[in-house]
Amino acid sequence: MIVWLNGTHGVGRTTTSALVQQRVPGSRVLDAEKVGETLMDIRPGLPATDDFQHWAPWRPLVVDTARRVLEYTGGTLVMPMTVLVEAYWREISAGLAGHGIPVRHVVLHAEPAALRARILGDTVMGPSPFRLAYVEQYAEAARTWLHDAAEVVDTTDLTPPQVADRVVGAIGR
Repeated sequence: MIVWLNGTHGVGRTTTSALVQQRVPGSRVLDAEKVGETLMDIRPGLPATDDFQHWAPWRPLVVDTARRVLEYTGGTLVMPMTVLVEAYWREISAGLAGHGIPVRHVVLHAEPAALRARILGDTVMGPSPFRLAYVEQYAEAARTWLHDAAEVVDTTDLTPPQVADRVVGAIGR
């Protein structure tokens, strides 16, 4: 199975994925961003874009990577990755379903003011204009399709361990 942790930058996907992995026996974390980073390293570069998810190869490569890792290891993959374009999520989820891989899609949500405060107060990455730019894009996706396509865990007033416990509870339902 795959536990896909969606949500915007700064909401806690990376932290939560590590905590969920600790709570789910036989699980591993696979960050689909690494697939995008591989595509970004191609020289000469692929056509210019502001987001590697727009490159057509990224989505099927994510599906194939996850499928092959699961075939090799079994268990559960916890995948922390923001996907805010509905067509991209549909392509990925249909690809995984086509291989018979069950997906629990969980969106980590935080209110916009809380997200901005987390991003601005991040002592590891520092304030990030890139991450801030996605707050509104996430809010639009949440209003139009994302929250209907997933289990939503509101992280606004929760600690990271509490968020992980809620995610584990959601995937068990």
